[in-house]
Amino acid sequence: MSGGLRSLLISVDARIGWGRVGFLLSLAIITIAGIVLYRMLREINFEDVIDAVEAVEKHDVVKAAMFVAAGYFTLTFYDLFALRTIGRPDIPYRIAALAGFTSYAVGHNVGASAFTGGAVRYRIYSRHGLTAIDVAKVCFIAGLTFWLGNATVLGLGVAYTPQAASAIDQMPAWLNRILAFGVIGMLATYVVWVWRTPRVVGRHNWVVTLPNGPLTLVQIAVGIVDLACCAAAMYMLVPDEPYIGFVTVAVIFVASTLLGFASHSPGGLGVFDAAMLVALWQFDTEDLLAGLLLFRLLYYLVPFAISLAILGGRELWFSFTAAPPAGGRSGGPHDKSS
Repeated sequence: MSGGLRSLLISVDARIGWGRVGFLLSLAIITIAGIVLYRMLREINFEDVIDAVEAVEKHDVVKAAMFVAAGYFTLTFYDLFALRTIGRPDIPYRIAALAGFTSYAVGHNVGASAFTGGAVRYRIYSRHGLTAIDVAKVCFIAGLTFWLGNATVLGLGVAYTPQAASAIDQMPAWLNRILAFGVIGMLATYVVWVWRTPRVVGRHNWVVTLPNGPLTLVQIAVGIVDLACCAAAMYMLVPDEPYIGFVTVAVIFVASTLLGFASHSPGGLGVFDAAMLVALWQFDTEDLLAGLLLFRLLYYLVPFAISLAILGGRELWFSFTAAPPAGGRSGGPHDKSS
């Protein structure tokens, strides 16, 4: 990093603070999305939208639901992989699946998923001997899996069809392709970096050994499968005409999801939808809006309701059985990363 850039970053942190910068960026994204949605939907007849929802083929809805289920199943391996990475193979898959599913279902809907999902994970894992630091490590590795998967899908997808990214960022296709190859290059560099020797991040009592090269490829594969399932669910719900290829829809879907994530609005509400409506302008607005509403129902609301029922039932069970927590512990014979 050049001295000038370093000085600029330090100056911004001292005068404004990166927390405020992030807040202002989120506010700007939400504001722009709100304006876009207002302009696109102000003349929409919502009775036509309801008719469009009812017109969606039932078998497409069933297929979308199956892809959503497959996506959430894949999410459970984020936690299982993270637990193995921090040296806790004693935690069984059923507990990792419970924590992974409920934390993501709650985090997706409430927003600020790093905190809300982390709180759900801690409530579950603390009964099995994990401390807040252990849970933070799990969240870090799971987040790394998420970002590696997103970077891979976007890098390969935009390199293949840069026009899809242009529909989102309004930049020339040739520039998007160059940026995509840059992302792929950085991913390859990271894989080589962790392949050569064990890499450790953190300090003091918060230290994590990053997955090695082969395990990083597993991370990337898990992330790709997760995103592919989610994109396939959305693809089942967009209109059939005019025809748009799966890769194009997938790139637009992932980019729109990341914009929603950056906004920190619950479920990317408004931001994700505005990006999809703008990028997929070829579709009839009412028909596309119907698909987005069904996707929200299947991917956000239904899993959220199921996760709340599971968590509520779990709390009731423990309140009646009065089972004491296992007690937090950090390190020990299982913890190889601290």
